[in-house]
Amino acid sequence: MERLADLYPDPPIPLDHRDEFTLLVAVLLSAQCTDKKVNEVTPELFEVAGSPLTMFELGEAKILEIIRPLGLSKQKASALAKLSGLLIERHDSQVPQSFPELEALPGVGHKTASVVMAQAFGVPAFPVDTHIHRLAQRWGLTSGKNVVQTEADLKKLFPAESWNDLHLQIIFYGREHCTARGCDGTKCGLCQELYPRRRKPVVWIKP
Repeated sequence: MERLADLYPDPPIPLDHRDEFTLLVAVLLSAQCTDKKVNEVTPELFEVAGSPLTMFELGEAKILEIIRPLGLSKQKASALAKLSGLLIERHDSQVPQSFPELEALPGVGHKTASVVMAQAFGVPAFPVDTHIHRLAQRWGLTSGKNVVQTEADLKKLFPAESWNDLHLQIIFYGREHCTARGCDGTKCGLCQELYPRRRKPVVWIKP
């Protein structure tokens, strides 16, 4: 935590957004896709559909035209159209502020709900993406059986007030230093500091 806080004292949210709704949309679009690619697509989308009402009125076909460069674009376009309608119908066009209500929306799983709860509403959460799942294994913080286990293990180890910054700090470190191909558990600064006697590469279990 100390090392990561020194490197990333005020970690920014990597997905460009304007409010809770556009953050929810951006996180949904980021599934199996890089944040950089999402940020290239969302300006056009948010220009014409920056609210549940305008997204719903845009419709699935036109949403798809805009987000087609992203992976799983057909499923995501369908989810966004349905999600927007439900926000209007059930939540007065507001993004709900609870895990059960968020996870009941089309295309919104636990990780997406965790990101929104943490970054939009400041509720302690520990979303686990590929970088966190990989690094937690390399650093001996989890067995890495699956992302559910990784999340539970990290929540036990670190105080809740650190989760919202720490999960972003780990993501940035995983992108810049302890990368999937650039480090095998023996090369980056933190891996060497934590395990100075480690000689064999760490084989991590992918999510």
